[in-house]
Amino acid sequence: MKIGLLADTHMPGSIRELWPQVYDAFSGVDHILHAGDLHTLEVVDELGKLAPTIVSRGNGDAGIIDERIEDTWIMEWEGIRLAMIHHFPTPGKKPAEIIEAKIDRLFDRDRPDVIVYGHTHDESIHLHGDVLLVNPGSPTLPKNQSTRRGTIGLLDIEAGHVTASLFQITEGGIADHPVYTPVVRQPAG
Repeated sequence: MKIGLLADTHMPGSIRELWPQVYDAFSGVDHILHAGDLHTLEVVDELGKLAPTIVSRGNGDAGIIDERIEDTWIMEWEGIRLAMIHHFPTPGKKPAEIIEAKIDRLFDRDRPDVIVYGHTHDESIHLHGDVLLVNPGSPTLPKNQSTRRGTIGLLDIEAGHVTASLFQITEGGIADHPVYTPVVRQPAG
């Protein structure tokens, strides 16, 4: 199973239409997860033509009501428990205790194997104990700076393993090699 990841598109404020390279990269994925701050449902409608698309509500999505948008999602695919939320503490910027407390508070009984989040516009992959944390960054406003090609992510789930990769969007598509070396995660137990 292949899952496309993006966050913080901020459309139409950042750009009018999402880069065509994103649609090309997500062609053939099984699902698309948008970790919030989309600002308009048009991007979800367009991505939804490629694969089922769901969104975690970002701070910029107030007032957008749609069955594809929830504050927090918890899903399970091929034995991997995956959660998605917009705002989550970033490893390296916040101590491990803060991250652990947030996981415990949000997912008390349903601890995920993977958490996909956004908000910072900074792409990152971290393994926090037994939880893989993935922020795909922003395809339109990377590092929360000027409008330009940013990053997207892909999750590959196979036989109870998940591999996360983040890619730079280029003029011709997505970079041949990931921005972050893929991280493989096996579920606990």
